[in-house]
Amino acid sequence: MDATILGFLLLDALQNGVIYGLLAVAMVLVFAVTRVILVPIGELLMFAPLSLVWLQEGRLPGTLWLALALGLLWALLARGRGALWPLGLGVLLLGVFLLASRVPPLAYPAALLLVVYLGAATYRVFFQPMREATVLSYLIMAVGLHVAYQGLGLVFFGPEQYRPAPLLPGEVAVGLSWQGVLVLLFALAAVLGLYLFFRLSLFGKALLAAAENRLGARLLGIRPEEAGMVAFAIASFLAGVSGLLLAPLINAAYFMGFMLGLKGFVAAILGGLVSYPVALVGALLVGLFESFTSFYASAYKEALVFLLLVPALFVQSLRARAVEE
Repeated sequence: MDATILGFLLLDALQNGVIYGLLAVAMVLVFAVTRVILVPIGELLMFAPLSLVWLQEGRLPGTLWLALALGLLWALLARGRGALWPLGLGVLLLGVFLLASRVPPLAYPAALLLVVYLGAATYRVFFQPMREATVLSYLIMAVGLHVAYQGLGLVFFGPEQYRPAPLLPGEVAVGLSWQGVLVLLFALAAVLGLYLFFRLSLFGKALLAAAENRLGARLLGIRPEEAGMVAFAIASFLAGVSGLLLAPLINAAYFMGFMLGLKGFVAAILGGLVSYPVALVGALLVGLFESFTSFYASAYKEALVFLLLVPALFVQSLRARAVEE
């Protein structure tokens, strides 16, 4: 291995690692607030660029009707005054999509709005009614949603892979495109924004309180249900923007989100599903490990990446309290 190859591998590791880091932070946030392991985050990530491609071709994607159907169920579950704002957001979403199908530059915010709305509706329809369920029950529901959303992705978009045009064409240097720079800049902005949101804003502190102690937060007037919806919306936003920025670099297809989400989950596990900084460091480690194993043992790179779970889970098991009989 010479210096040129090493540079390519390090750039690839950094670019992939920051995406895994954003997904890991999103999963840690959702788990801390709701105890839900957000398995379908990869599908949310892919829905954004796939919907974008459909809009740029002047077509309305099937994900729009999925989001509106979940929004209608959301309104039926809310009833009364609470039903007005999901219906209002659904009408706004439909209007933005109809406009974006005729005005291509609006396709990016429309696709992002779709994913955020879909994430919030997913929580309200499927997880909030299970508020007293166990982590295992949440996991079963999340895996079921992953299977359902992936199957619907095949129905909506077909088996083809799509590569939307990059926002910034061209290369900064050999091995690093301007689109890759956008990925890195968004990762930095997202980390800084989340830090300021949680440390300086009242709403962010309320979200942290709900993550630390749900009962105590409820006694202080913080509704864990609303905190859970905000956590899902933030996670969906991070996934949507990551998908829009990453798709011009790696293509987008209905089946590709699962592997990205799973590697984000590996990074989140390395952080113990509780620490944002450690999850980010774990994501960079996953990206670095994947990059070098793809060079030395490309046939086994996926298995070797997931092998990182073994020592992480072993360390977590040592920290856990023994179950007394």
